[in-house]
Amino acid sequence: MPNSLSTFLKLHKVSILLAMMGSVFYITFAYYLPRTDFIKLLTLFVALFFLCYKLIQFEKWNFKFLLAIGIFFRLLFTIAEPNLSQDFYRFIWDGHLVANAINPYLHVPQELILAPNNSIPNAQQLLNGMGSLSAKHYSNYPPLNQFIFALSSLIGGNSILGSLVIMRGSIIMADIGILYFGRKLLKNLNRSPQLIFWYFLNPLVIVELTGNLHFEGVMLFFFITAMYLLSMKKWHLAAVIMACSISIKLVPLLFLPLFFTYLGWKKSLLFYAITGLTCLLLFLPFYTPLFIDHYMSTLRLWFSNFEFNASLYNIVKYTAMHFDAKPWEFIKEYGKITPWATITIVLLFTFIQKKRNLNAVLASMMWVLTLYYFMSTTVHPWYIIFLVLLALFTSFRYALVWSAAIVLSYFAYSQLDYKENLWLLAIEYISVFGFLSYEIVAQRNKK
Repeated sequence: MPNSLSTFLKLHKVSILLAMMGSVFYITFAYYLPRTDFIKLLTLFVALFFLCYKLIQFEKWNFKFLLAIGIFFRLLFTIAEPNLSQDFYRFIWDGHLVANAINPYLHVPQELILAPNNSIPNAQQLLNGMGSLSAKHYSNYPPLNQFIFALSSLIGGNSILGSLVIMRGSIIMADIGILYFGRKLLKNLNRSPQLIFWYFLNPLVIVELTGNLHFEGVMLFFFITAMYLLSMKKWHLAAVIMACSISIKLVPLLFLPLFFTYLGWKKSLLFYAITGLTCLLLFLPFYTPLFIDHYMSTLRLWFSNFEFNASLYNIVKYTAMHFDAKPWEFIKEYGKITPWATITIVLLFTFIQKKRNLNAVLASMMWVLTLYYFMSTTVHPWYIIFLVLLALFTSFRYALVWSAAIVLSYFAYSQLDYKENLWLLAIEYISVFGFLSYEIVAQRNKK
């Protein structure tokens, strides 16, 4: 055995042991975890977060080691079928539609399955897998996301597993891109570049993005690249990349007004124009007179029909029920208020922002997204990943606490009727609110 390898093993034997333990836990998570087994899921998550903390503690200056471990953990999921989400069935369905020049925004799966000329491979299996809720609604995934689905379906052919592997590969590459540009952006903003490993090794990120194939990672790759370009004063190109982020997931739309005070009114108007034009060009291949109506009707469902892992909404709802409010009516009324409250919050952060630097913009984004999630009726675990990344550019770490505590919401997956346990949600949000309050007080005392 070469001396260098022997020395490396001696110096890093504890970290290597931790990485081996993490590999076993991730393999168990990927291939031997029914989502109905909440105790096993919770135990694995707790163990993986502990290992993440120790690995970063022991090796935070060893970039190559942490990079290799992060990639290796992801590759363990290569041929695993997502076990905490069934969204991937709809991804593959939409991908086959786009690959066959069929507009996914114009037809619901329940209609297409009955068509005599239906040529979608594994159509019935995909329809059954996505569930009745997805099957009766139009697609809500933006155009660039649809192109990735189509590419995965084309390369994967008639194989569901083949499509999964291609999608997973794109998400892993996006995470590596986030690591690369995230480190460069942290350096440009005078922050420790090693902070990015709190994203790259975070179990929620690995499980929900690589494991369960949520495309927040691809959205965040474009987003963090755009922020890096802004830090380099390349705002024209940043606008194009920002549009790509929006065209994966719409969440970054919330942040566009925040650039007004950072860029100034002349540059910001051009920035918005370039972003808007790029988005229009990406949506253009799917445009028909019915497109906007179908797409907006699907988006409205998220505000007025669905509820999961909510915080303030649950408090307000159960208070209203004591005054004889009907839950199915209340959520629709609440859903009408939430968009306006969100717009008000964004505008407040836009015009009360005193510092015109990118640090302040990123901090404002974090607060806007935090308040939006606190108000939302639906906060799926993978939504928090955006907050995890934004928090690294600030001195706040409550998002990391939330990324660990949100595992408690998975209890609903163990119930046949997806009934939530409000006591567990209370523990989750008390942890988040408590740590956030502590950090706010600590920051004020420092100042």
